Amino acid sequence: MNERELQNRARNGDFEAFSELVKMHSDRIYRLALKMTKNRDDAEDAVQNTFLKAVDKIDQFKGESTFGTWIYSIALNEIRGHFARSNKMAINTIEDYLPAGHGKNSNELFDWGNPHEYMENRQIQDFITETLRNMPDNYSVPFILRYMEEMSVKEIAEILKLSVPATKSRILRARLALRQKLSDYLEENKSEKVR
Repeated sequence: MNERELQNRARNGDFEAFSELVKMHSDRIYRLALKMTKNRDDAEDAVQNTFLKAVDKIDQFKGESTFGTWIYSIALNEIRGHFARSNKMAINTIEDYLPAGHGKNSNELFDWGNPHEYMENRQIQDFITETLRNMPDNYSVPFILRYMEEMSVKEIAEILKLSVPATKSRILRARLALRQKLSDYLEENKSEKVR
């Protein structure tokens, strides 16, 4: 049975069909929650709460998007709620993270290259993870969905209920902020090796 048939059956109260949909998406939801919470227990709680909310709201699922997009929206809201409850997320403006000369009044944009290349080095990966965690979630979440979950910009826009241009802008701002932090980090490590 394909996903669309499962969606239709689940909307009509078929719990077995809903369970199949959960199985299809639970690993991706868990990976997202783990990347964002950095804690297995919190990630497991977020996944469990996501699917409990989905069961309660399945009658609200209209089928206009895929089940995966719909469940991701619920998961993101659950994860954001977790951070709001625990006050773990710092509240900073993006300008706090942008490199000098790339703030509100700058038209200059530059290419950073492929973020996947940087993710290969574990130490750098840990630095990137921590930087994303400290970044406001309206920038870090689109970045994570794009480069770590490899979703299309259109899918991300649907999940976050944004326009495609707004989604692209948020991904770019996250890249710019992360680029500056990573450049500073690499420069600092380079000068430590020279000593």
